Amino acid sequence: MLYLVPTPIGNLADFTFRAVEVLKSVDVILAEDTRTSSKLLQHYNISKPISPYHQHNEHKVAAHIADQLAAGKTFALLTDAGTPGVSDPAFLLVRECVQRDIRVECLPGATAFVPALVNSGLPMNRFTFEGFLPLKKGRHTFLTRLSTEERTMVFYESPMRLVKTLTEMMEYFGEERQCCVSRELTKMFEENKRGTLRQVRDYFEQKAVKGEIVLVVEGAAVLKGKAKRGEENDEAED
Repeated sequence: MLYLVPTPIGNLADFTFRAVEVLKSVDVILAEDTRTSSKLLQHYNISKPISPYHQHNEHKVAAHIADQLAAGKTFALLTDAGTPGVSDPAFLLVRECVQRDIRVECLPGATAFVPALVNSGLPMNRFTFEGFLPLKKGRHTFLTRLSTEERTMVFYESPMRLVKTLTEMMEYFGEERQCCVSRELTKMFEENKRGTLRQVRDYFEQKAVKGEIVLVVEGAAVLKGKAKRGEENDEAED
């Protein structure tokens, strides 16, 4: 069978007892970056064969790995941080296993967007996870479509592109749209900056941005509700 094992997004203590047990039991560990995963494995005294599985080789090796799984071997898949498949390689191998009726099990564990969403202060009863925005092709179409999205939106972003993305969102979503940027989650210098798109953009424009970024943005429905309540208040005053 294939295990998908979430790994800490910063704090090594955010690793489950079950994850350690699973990694000690499998035949082979697949890793997005063998150097990064080796540090985690050494920390928990896990010694198993480790093989690379990443976006540059997954098309080539997925079928071969599935052959080994079908022959009776057990694999665990790790990515550098968080849950495999969430903006990281996993989908192709999982699909191959499902098509061959090979058992796949995903352990619960760390992922960056959930704590960022929960501590943003924005509605979380309905949300959409959008991952990384297109870098060039399709970016305008993507942001135009999302400008009317009524659910809370969650994005991953590079620290080098954060200010640019916030500026573009001001143009497409409006400057007063509420948002929260979560940076370096679970680490010593964790930061959650809340405010309007303009306020948060201006804040990060004045400082060097480092670390992994999760950006949570208010949905259009919340703005509609605010506008409607404002109209009702105006009518009441009249």
